Amino acid sequence: MALILSFAATPPVKWFANRIGAIDDPKDARRVHKHPIPRLGGLAISIGFLLGVLLFADITTQIRGILIGAGMIIIVGVVDDIMPLRAYIKLLVQIVAALVAVYHGILIEVFSNPLVFQSAQYVSLGFLSIPITVIWIVAITNSVNLIDGLDGLAVGVSIISSVVMLIISLMVSDPNDAIIMAALAGACIGFLPYNINPAKIFMGDTGALLLGYVLATVSILGLFKLYAVVSFAAPFLVLALPLFDTSFAFIRRILSGRSPMSPDRGHFHHRLIDMGLSQKQAVAVLYTISGLLGLTAVVVATSDEIRAVILVIAVLVAIGIAIFVFRGIMKNASATATDHTGGQDDNEEPADIPETQSLEAQTLSDNAARESDTEDPEP
Repeated sequence: MALILSFAATPPVKWFANRIGAIDDPKDARRVHKHPIPRLGGLAISIGFLLGVLLFADITTQIRGILIGAGMIIIVGVVDDIMPLRAYIKLLVQIVAALVAVYHGILIEVFSNPLVFQSAQYVSLGFLSIPITVIWIVAITNSVNLIDGLDGLAVGVSIISSVVMLIISLMVSDPNDAIIMAALAGACIGFLPYNINPAKIFMGDTGALLLGYVLATVSILGLFKLYAVVSFAAPFLVLALPLFDTSFAFIRRILSGRSPMSPDRGHFHHRLIDMGLSQKQAVAVLYTISGLLGLTAVVVATSDEIRAVILVIAVLVAIGIAIFVFRGIMKNASATATDHTGGQDDNEEPADIPETQSLEAQTLSDNAARESDTEDPEP
């Protein structure tokens, strides 16, 4: 139902965005598209998601809190897509929406103990539960927004995360959370055909902020309630890609003396594009990474502890090997490029003259010499 509603609502939303001027104009180097594109597509995702939840989910107090907070996020997103708001205004609304969720009982009160050699299976947060919950919700909300830099990237990663959380909810017998994740995944899938490269419409802050907010709050309802010894890693694995990208972005900006909220062109997807990948290739790489991490989260949340630990170690080793091989390839490519240029600076003239130019120069020189032999010398 959410998929059908989102798919059907996108063309009218695109028309509406063009009428009111909600257009993304590529005015800076961060943008990878070349022409203006409407950016209110998140409104179609919102319609599919909200109606899907209202029609099929059991509206408990906690779900009501998610829906109220989502409504606030949608409103600020629509306003920002039409008339860009300052970052601190959006951050303030996100904090209020997170507090609304907390007020309705969505809290990270305990999480499983990562220290496997201790007898306690979980750790109680006590008075820290409220600030940690607010930080988690705001961080995930902004993380999804920050990776929305390539056609289909943020919505595709959100589909993968939603499906992973849907599977975990079904396996641990939590049908209400499964319905919410199904609604979110369906709404995103319905919008995806319009957003894949070349995109006909962007989801804008309306969609990116909504996806982040729903993923963050539902992860608290489901994944943080799992008390298996290593299940504390499940929500971090599901949302690892946007989380790490946002963390690196903040660290990078702070180290360079800039505001952590200032935009730049240093995200993972930007680096893949700068390495020579096309948009579709870069998105495929990030889809693959997100899918592998999601698969790991499923195993961590539902399988035997030893198997989960072995799988996590195997994934980390595989990532390390991939990084090592990739660095070697890049180093070889750099060395090859240096050999081809002879190690000269870009501003210097090349030492080798092409063969055709050398022949032309030699011919002109011979002709000039013959003419000087036949002409009388100047007095």
